[in-house]
Amino acid sequence: MGKIQIEYRSIESILPYEKNPRINEAAVPAVMESIKEFGFKIPIVLTADNVIVAGHTRIKAAKQLGMKEVPCVIADDLSEEQIKAFRLADNKSAEIATWDEELLQQELSEILDIDMSMFGFEEGETDFADEIEDNTYTMKTNIPQYEITGDCPTISEMLDKEKSKELIEEIEKAEGITEEERQFLKDAAGRHNVFNYRNIAEYYAHAKPEMQRLMEKSALVIIDVDNAIANGYASLFADVLDTMEDEDDAE
Repeated sequence: MGKIQIEYRSIESILPYEKNPRINEAAVPAVMESIKEFGFKIPIVLTADNVIVAGHTRIKAAKQLGMKEVPCVIADDLSEEQIKAFRLADNKSAEIATWDEELLQQELSEILDIDMSMFGFEEGETDFADEIEDNTYTMKTNIPQYEITGDCPTISEMLDKEKSKELIEEIEKAEGITEEERQFLKDAAGRHNVFNYRNIAEYYAHAKPEMQRLMEKSALVIIDVDNAIANGYASLFADVLDTMEDEDDAE
């Protein structure tokens, strides 16, 4: 995998993802303080048409700080489905991360000249996971335990294809397009499928090993962080870090 390029883009040209499911307003002040203290160290990840894939909170913080441009990585090597998956996985990986409380307290005790309360840390507090910006990472993670809690859902209860079916019917009836164009549009219609991840998790718990393996490989569930990274959802972030380290070494 080649090195990715970091480029600076105008904040005004960057578009938020309208269906972003992450509520991040509470984290903005802490991220503002982080940027003021440490600089803008983690690039925004964008689609080819400037829509945010990862970094909504950082953009809001940068705007409030009056920044005009920010470093960005363009995820033009990912399909639209991969972008949607990466956007969710990027947030979920922070949500499932936990703290080693002993090591955390040790680290905090060794920070004397920086007021960590600016970033959501309070004296005596040990469970800080929900206070930190949605792109804070740790190597320690708790993988969700997929256990049977009810009846096994049906396939139709995991996937709503109604919108894609309607679109395919419209494409089939369309005139003035080539058969190659028609097939392309039908393939693209799958973007309108809607997954019910609660039911997917329940189905996974009931499924046989081979189905579970393929569901993991399809990133429908995450059961092994290392495999998930190897299969791609976190590799982009790793490349960003590698690139930034190379730039630091060159300075």
